[in-house]
Amino acid sequence: MTSVEVTTEPSDDSGPSGYAAARLRLLQEKAQSGPPRRSGLARLTDDWLDALFTTAAAEAGVRGAALVAVGGYGRGELSPRSDLDLLLLHDGRAEKGALAALADRVWYPVWDLGIDLDHSVRTPAEARKTAGEDLKVHLGLLDARHVAGDLGVTAGLRTAVLADWRNLAPKRLPELHELCQERAVRQGELQYLLEPDLKEARGGLRDATALRAVAASWLADAPREGLDAARRRLLDVRDALHLTTGRATDRLALQEQDQVATELGLLDADTLLREVYEAARTISYASDVTWREVNRVLRARSVRPRLRAMLGSKTAPERTPLAEGVVEQDGEVVLARTARPERDAVLPLRAAAAAAQSGLPVSLHAVRRLAAVARPLPVPWPAEAREELVTLLGAGEATVGVWEALEAEGLITLLLPDWERVRCRPQRNPVHTWTVDRHLVETAVQASALTRRVHRPDLLLIAALLHDFGKGWPGDHSVAGEIIARDIAARIGFDRADVGVIATLVRHHLLLIETATRRDLDDPATIRAVADAVGATGTLELLHALTEADALATGPAAWSTWRASLVTDLVKRVAAVLAGEEPAAPEPAAPSAEQERLAIEAFRTGGPVLSLRAQTEAHGEAAGEEPEPLGVELLIAVPDQPGVLPAVAGVLAMHRLTVRTAELRAAELPDWADGSGAHSGVLLLDWRVAAEYGSLPQATRLRADLVRALDGSLDIPSRLAERERAYEKNPRRRGAQAPPPRVTVAPAGSRLATVIEVRAQDAPGLLHRIGHALEAAKVRVRSAHISTLGANAVDAFYVTGPDGAPLPEIEAAEVAGVLEGALR
Repeated sequence: MTSVEVTTEPSDDSGPSGYAAARLRLLQEKAQSGPPRRSGLARLTDDWLDALFTTAAAEAGVRGAALVAVGGYGRGELSPRSDLDLLLLHDGRAEKGALAALADRVWYPVWDLGIDLDHSVRTPAEARKTAGEDLKVHLGLLDARHVAGDLGVTAGLRTAVLADWRNLAPKRLPELHELCQERAVRQGELQYLLEPDLKEARGGLRDATALRAVAASWLADAPREGLDAARRRLLDVRDALHLTTGRATDRLALQEQDQVATELGLLDADTLLREVYEAARTISYASDVTWREVNRVLRARSVRPRLRAMLGSKTAPERTPLAEGVVEQDGEVVLARTARPERDAVLPLRAAAAAAQSGLPVSLHAVRRLAAVARPLPVPWPAEAREELVTLLGAGEATVGVWEALEAEGLITLLLPDWERVRCRPQRNPVHTWTVDRHLVETAVQASALTRRVHRPDLLLIAALLHDFGKGWPGDHSVAGEIIARDIAARIGFDRADVGVIATLVRHHLLLIETATRRDLDDPATIRAVADAVGATGTLELLHALTEADALATGPAAWSTWRASLVTDLVKRVAAVLAGEEPAAPEPAAPSAEQERLAIEAFRTGGPVLSLRAQTEAHGEAAGEEPEPLGVELLIAVPDQPGVLPAVAGVLAMHRLTVRTAELRAAELPDWADGSGAHSGVLLLDWRVAAEYGSLPQATRLRADLVRALDGSLDIPSRLAERERAYEKNPRRRGAQAPPPRVTVAPAGSRLATVIEVRAQDAPGLLHRIGHALEAAKVRVRSAHISTLGANAVDAFYVTGPDGAPLPEIEAAEVAGVLEGALR
């Protein structure tokens, strides 16, 4: 890569306007980017500041002073909108007035151009003192670079600052490590975030700078392979971000990712994120290894001199055997002296399993030696290799660090070539916390806690690792994943029956959660369809555990006590069918005493009547555990009339109540209620709701608003539109382009009703709009099953015609089309 040569114009063009024009030309030069542009911009800025400083120092009569670049500018890494970190260093002999005049003549031209400036005026002694008190100042001075003035003053400070850093390393490095850890907690991990901060997040540019500081201490050094390239890639992305936004920002927001990808010549935003994640993963892994080495060295140095004398300077470190060819030494897993990785193809998995089971990291040297000489496993794998993989996956949280170490050196791809297609793959759904590959490992971690619930823990753990492999291929990832899982499971060495079970688990890993939250569990067709797909009780048991592990690994929005209760209910019903029982045909449910009371009161008064009651269920097996809330049961009895569903949904949305399930049916009235009332019948609505935040509204307020909604005096659409406008003004919502809604008819979803599925962006009043559209289509809603995942609503509506029968196929498709059009 060639560098950019930037020459200064004549002196009459060396002022702010001349620098600004030259800077603009450089930034607009499309042929030059990356390190050449950053270093060219730094040299251009150096020349301009040198001219400013030289002229100003002569006019102010100041000698023994220098202009020093620190931080990113000191490293010569200026992005298009970077600020300038400058230190005016002087030997203390100049008068304060003269120094102030010199500083003003340098600082003000910078401010006049609108460039952010971090500046200070200090003697070398003052700079060292401030650095001793402020770690961040000390870090900035480690990159001090002479720009103009007295070179001797700058050189003296650099020498002293580096000496101070090395002398204070035992104190400073733990402080720096703590600073990095606090920042990671605050900013998150760059390699997983959909809108990452390229500088502050863990694995970002700050961590790369911290590794330089550790290396400068001479106490430890970071693994260098790939580190410089990763750092350059993040700087390139930041450059493109500055150019496309015109702002000094480090946050790669969703709405800017396509433009940044185009600026960098990448295919799309996913390709951009994948490159960012790979760079961040390299820096994060280097950080883990480096800080582990720093802590090891500091522990060794803390041993008292007398104890070292007692032990003897030549005493070999203790080595504890963990497995064949694997030992523990100094808190790390290393290879035994007798290990022969070039002959022992199972050794990488054996070492990894031993490390994870012991809760220890694998040493960098051991991983690299294994990656350099390890032989591919024969196909199918020997039983020992398969058992070691299962042991590694079953180690819980300790699996993650060991897996990442193997993955960083290419050993995972050597063992599972298909891993490359899911590695660092972003997941655009905000429900997901992790990238695809990290989600797979996390699912195995969650599954390890459920192994006592299943008869074949090995199949559960392997299915957990493989269940989303299909996301690396086009089409339905469950369908593609089944094919991949069959191939991998056979290569790993499972027999045909086990391969079939693993493939079924992968194919149907979403079946239980989707059915439980989007289908009527009282419908025999629903239960029979699940039983037919699963096929056996043992597979159902494994699928239940995989469903929970997958949801827990996805993120907090994907699993709850309510979802768990629905899945458990479904599993019990399916298990009964697999045991030989026939699913009972649904009979009209006898109304409870409370439902009957409300229905009679609604009939008598001719208006809506409702009640709210909290629903709880014990979660877990430990005695004495507090029950967890499943939501609130909302019972509404209302005289049968048009517009009931949209009116109820609209009132609930106004009161910020989230609907989880909704059932509607005609209430059976006593014999004396012969239709002589104001209405011919009463509808009974049995819904599960939950407050978005805060406490539940009073039932009397809900009823009052419902009365007004039904008689037309409450303008629900206007009230919800106002909420929607406020919702859209949320900064976190700006720029995120949601895909259009999709409405489909579920084939063979039920023999009792037509099942219409709605997938749309969640928003206040969505159910109200759906209810209006279904009302306009003159269909009756028998029940609704509401599921919200992050910003996505996935709802299922069981509808019939006026006669109570499922809709004909053509009519069902027309209703779906009308509903989709109404939601656009």
